[in-house]
Amino acid sequence: MTIDVSVLRERLAELTLEEKVDLLTGADFWSLRPIERIGLRRVVLSDGPSGIRGTAWDERDTSLLFPSATSLAATWDPGVAERIGRLNGAQARDKGVHVQLAPTINLHRTPLGGRHFENYSEDPLLTSRIGVGFVTGVQSAGVAATVKHYVGNDSETDRMSYDARIDDRTMDDLYMRPFEDTVKAGAWAVMAAYNQVNGATMTENEPLLTGVLKDKWGFDGVLMSDWTAIRSTQASANAGMDLEMPGMPRSPWRDKLVAAVRDGKVSEELIDDKVLRVLRLAARVGALDGFPEPAPASTPDDARDQLREIAARATVLLRNDGVLPLASPAKVALLGPNAVRFSAQGGGSAHVNPDHVVTPVEGLRRALPDAETAVHSGVYPHERLAHLPLALMSDPETGEPGLRLDYQDEDAKLLDTENRRGTHFIFFEGLPKGTRRIVARAVVTADVAGVHTFAVAGVGPFDLRLGDHVESVTLSLDGDDPVEGMMRPPEHRVELSLEAGQSIPVEVGYTLVGGLFGGSFAIGHHGPHLPEDQELAAAVAAAREADVAVVVVGTNDDVESEGFDRSTLALPGRQDELVSAVAAANPRTVVVVNAGAPVLMPWRDDVAAVLWAWLPGQEGGDAIADVLTGAAEPGGRLPTTFPSTESGILSPHPVDGVLEYSEGTSIGYRHYEPAQIAYPFGHGLGYTTWEYESVTVSDGVATVTVRNTGSRPGREVVQAYSTGGTLRLAGFAVAEAAPGESVSVRIELDDRFPVNALRVGRSITDLRLGG
Repeated sequence: MTIDVSVLRERLAELTLEEKVDLLTGADFWSLRPIERIGLRRVVLSDGPSGIRGTAWDERDTSLLFPSATSLAATWDPGVAERIGRLNGAQARDKGVHVQLAPTINLHRTPLGGRHFENYSEDPLLTSRIGVGFVTGVQSAGVAATVKHYVGNDSETDRMSYDARIDDRTMDDLYMRPFEDTVKAGAWAVMAAYNQVNGATMTENEPLLTGVLKDKWGFDGVLMSDWTAIRSTQASANAGMDLEMPGMPRSPWRDKLVAAVRDGKVSEELIDDKVLRVLRLAARVGALDGFPEPAPASTPDDARDQLREIAARATVLLRNDGVLPLASPAKVALLGPNAVRFSAQGGGSAHVNPDHVVTPVEGLRRALPDAETAVHSGVYPHERLAHLPLALMSDPETGEPGLRLDYQDEDAKLLDTENRRGTHFIFFEGLPKGTRRIVARAVVTADVAGVHTFAVAGVGPFDLRLGDHVESVTLSLDGDDPVEGMMRPPEHRVELSLEAGQSIPVEVGYTLVGGLFGGSFAIGHHGPHLPEDQELAAAVAAAREADVAVVVVGTNDDVESEGFDRSTLALPGRQDELVSAVAAANPRTVVVVNAGAPVLMPWRDDVAAVLWAWLPGQEGGDAIADVLTGAAEPGGRLPTTFPSTESGILSPHPVDGVLEYSEGTSIGYRHYEPAQIAYPFGHGLGYTTWEYESVTVSDGVATVTVRNTGSRPGREVVQAYSTGGTLRLAGFAVAEAAPGESVSVRIELDDRFPVNALRVGRSITDLRLGG
């Protein structure tokens, strides 16, 4: 869309300095201030990239839950990324959202990064091409994409302050590359990170913000802060920041920025440039009168089918001795903690509330309706209890499903009350004025007899009543990152012995504490269960009697989340022990790994098959079943190296506030020795076989012909690597062919570096032909 800047300047000329500056700070947590007399409407922002949550973290306002970013990158298909982007854009339009805070395009510097699942790849070219596809798709729906977090934001430990020390070559070759490509492809917004780079906080880093992003790359969109990342007035304004978010509860801009302009410390011409960028953004997304509205876009009826298809396409078959696809087994043992408590997404600001998540139990039972399926968790690796399920609760006032939330002032006067259908509450804003205390009340009816474990999780003082049990407790958080307080809060548990059908009153009173968010707390529950040793033994016994054992292991948002990094690549709890015991009991053991980032798999050579399912979104259970049964091809390839050991892994943890990128450009496949790799970058098997017949190179394009030599239709990701000098990915393309069919694909080679020698193949360690 071409924006007439002269019209924008006319609108700008109507504004006072105070109005201009007010427009450069969020009006509230999720929106920019409207100015009716110049035709500017409210501009609404929302988190991503797992979906469009909207302005409330509320189970009553559900959203499509997309496969994780690593899952999307595993398709190695920019066209699929563009399709996912269009779906995100359509969801945004349906929710009245103008700006999506996605994609996240930092690199997988280390698999220990807590936000690894939310980023695409360890390789800058793969990240760039998937990122460009996503941005193109989102913005085709008339919604702004926001590429983040610019730049060097590859760790979560001390993320508000650490100093990433990165040399110029490493910065240019690796970390800046995805930002440059997405900006030059037309991204309408960029988000600056919390951290420092080479001694300067990113929101005050003039050489990178103005010198590179705006001047060198020609970025004409809005440069916004991560939430509360701006901590100065004139330094951040002069460095090039355009928009301070969220502007609450305190703002270093607003009145202080007006004063800085009056005092000559910030020029009004610079303020005007920032306002023009905000107006240009509003014009692009249809929030400024006098400019055309974006073409209509709405979530299609087949959106869930698309999510299922893409989740299956992203699934990576790491190992298979012929047991997959499953051939109508009569008895299946479906085991593992993630079969029972599935991880469809990671934790943090990317979290959304879908209307339903398809679990592996649901998916496999639908796919194999005639099979006898035994289900066991096997082990209990979760640090925190699952949320108290809706099926056990009723509102004490109305009897309807759910619980009652009462909002009270400091004198316990009732300000408002409502029925809610969940037990995890995050309040950014919108609380009744004067709210000091929130009370959750429910009648809980036990479904089975035994010891029921209840928990309250959050930060602050709580009053609890569970039947006859009454107590008060104050929970505290180590550190001050509010996201960790939301996603990994401290927890207090209470055990009660209940009869089947017995009902008890449950009441949790939460007193609000100061801070960025209005409040956050959750009520957890774990029903009666076997001791872990007995549960593991029951799982092994079921495996021994089954035709095939499918073990679903993985991580959860206690492990993979914004706000903290991982301390180990080992699976949580006793999951490795479970897999080894099941494999010893049944040689036809298939392990499905439900994780967004690599884990160690010491048993990988002892099982019949390993299927990597990522964090696959709300349709994940059906997608996994589709691949296990052969209804879909496991079309994914690894977008990151899977190490076999923790030895030599780069640390995400700063030392004395400094994170030295002393490895330079040697990350990912450039970093590991062969003995340290379990599965290489680009690896992935399928249900057919391929022959590489020829490769030719002309005018920056490699044409590769491959033939499907198997008996099933298949999908192959043809990868081209520059092997002269530094090994690197030079391009890739997807081939699809029927049995016996030969097809040719065109690979656009990376023009950023000279290609002195080129080889193509199925992964970085399986190169078949040179060109």
